[in-house]
Amino acid sequence: MSALIRAARPKQWTKNSFVLAAVIFAQRIFDPVSVALAVSAAAVFCALSSAVYFVNDIGDREADRLHPVKRLRPIASGEISVGSAVVSAIGLALAGLAAAAALKHAFFVVAVVYLAINAAYSKWLKHMVIVDVLSVASGFVLRVWAGAVVIGVPVTPWILACTLFLALFISLAKRRSEIILLGGDAQGQRRILEEYPTELLDLLIAIVTSLTIMSYSLFTFTAGHKMALIGTVPFVIYGMFRYLYLLYVQKSTDPPDVLILRDWLLLVNMILWVVTAGAILSVAD
Repeated sequence: MSALIRAARPKQWTKNSFVLAAVIFAQRIFDPVSVALAVSAAAVFCALSSAVYFVNDIGDREADRLHPVKRLRPIASGEISVGSAVVSAIGLALAGLAAAAALKHAFFVVAVVYLAINAAYSKWLKHMVIVDVLSVASGFVLRVWAGAVVIGVPVTPWILACTLFLALFISLAKRRSEIILLGGDAQGQRRILEEYPTELLDLLIAIVTSLTIMSYSLFTFTAGHKMALIGTVPFVIYGMFRYLYLLYVQKSTDPPDVLILRDWLLLVNMILWVVTAGAILSVAD
């Protein structure tokens, strides 16, 4: 049971907090019905994303055994049999879809699209350069969209664009960290990594950094809160620049979700962003 829980990667469930974006920015945080729906939707995505992790780990188990960190994953290490992993993936996917259908039909459709894209990613898309990171980023956009759909509010194009660019930033930075960590063994463990020379990654990261800051700034201008949210832009700028500093100067090879929790300045910055945004939204007309 302990191995099954670790294979479900509960530490990665923080990504599903993107589902809560709509209830926060639509100022429904004090509406118990909307909050309950949003939290339920996030829980659904926890089940669906864990099903995806099981499927990915089944397909990547041979390559993971050559990885210095991933070789410890329960499926790669043999703690969990492939059969048990398949049953777990199917069970989580069916449970998540059943819960999604019970919440709202439109939300169920988004959940199905999320699973379909991830199934295609596991089979084909992760082997296609550029398409692989776009596929991963689409999962974050669908989370935000799902959160809006489930509480019945429109989602602005700028928040979707910001989510897309931020997710691309995270995905590309993760690719770069992985290449640095694996060194000369990168291509042998993941063929797609040979399609990403660090020069290309550096250029793409620079582009999406600019796009993320620009799109978030435009979102704050158009969010309908008398531009008060512009006060949160410095936290976004600092967070991205701090991450780049850790990536390029400190040579960190930690994945983004781990790095955010390990670097206290990044963590404090994120908390300050949440508090500041919450305060502005709570008093905005």
